[in-house]
Amino acid sequence: MIYFIGDLHLDHTNIISYCNRPFTAIEEMNEVLVQRWNDTVKDTDTVYYLGDISHGKGARLNNWWWKQLNGNKVLIRGNHDRDVSGIFPVYHSLIKTFNGTEFMMIHSPSGVEWQGWIIHGHAHNNDPELHPLINKDTKAINVSVEMLDYYPLSLDKLINILV
Repeated sequence: MIYFIGDLHLDHTNIISYCNRPFTAIEEMNEVLVQRWNDTVKDTDTVYYLGDISHGKGARLNNWWWKQLNGNKVLIRGNHDRDVSGIFPVYHSLIKTFNGTEFMMIHSPSGVEWQGWIIHGHAHNNDPELHPLINKDTKAINVSVEMLDYYPLSLDKLINILV
């Protein structure tokens, strides 16, 4: 299976209020996000991660968090991703074809000139009219965790939504 997700922001206390996440504390958020990922993703699955694994004062290193999460991960570097070398492939952007459709994956969709579908994070749930899960007008797919009920989105489900 192939999955997409971005913007977990593990250990980031302020993200709870900033994005109105349904958690009362950072420990609860971290536990739920890791559990939902690992309940969904198997070790043989591939996850395209659209940036920003952890953030904030006192946050554990990104590489520590990656070891907690199942699957073969491909990172599209986010603006808060610092220590991500040496574990798995890391890209600024990546173009892949799935089910005959070409997709560009990039953390932030701002200023991107691409005629096809864009899979991105970065927008969270801050402007759901401009950055909903699927924006057919701009051909953009926002896989920030808040848009996915905090679960990775499978390629099969994504293709079914687009059809």
